Amino acid sequence: MATSSGTSSGSGSTLLQNSGSEEDLQHVMDQRKLKRMQSNRESARRSRMRKQKHLDDLMAQVAHLRKENNQILTSLNITTQHYLGVESENSVLRTQIMELTSRLHSLNEIIHYMHGSHDHDHDPDCGPLNTLACDSYTRPWDLQFLNQQPIMASADMFQY
Repeated sequence: MATSSGTSSGSGSTLLQNSGSEEDLQHVMDQRKLKRMQSNRESARRSRMRKQKHLDDLMAQVAHLRKENNQILTSLNITTQHYLGVESENSVLRTQIMELTSRLHSLNEIIHYMHGSHDHDHDPDCGPLNTLACDSYTRPWDLQFLNQQPIMASADMFQY
């Protein structure tokens, strides 16, 4: 029994040593686990911060793009209004061209008529009492007999 008690006392001391080293090992493992948990928490915190920064950057980009989009729409509306104004002015000018062309054609016909086929001596309207009417035929620049409206133009039509 002495041997067994010696053995048991020897193994008791190894158990104490083993339990001491197991405690140390457990303590080291706990420390590592605690470090890992702290490291994971820090990593998760950094990840959340990166995600938040990315979200903030995207929100700033959205705000910038919306502002730019509004500026483009405003510019487009202004350009469209300007275009419609120019189209309206072009329409007026085209109408005036047609009217002036028609007047020019009429004046050319009058001049042609006066130079070619009108004879004052045989015209009953060109008697001694009506020389004013006959003179207006011979002076094409004095066109009171045409009774046409003048073409009106305003300064704002030529703002280019």
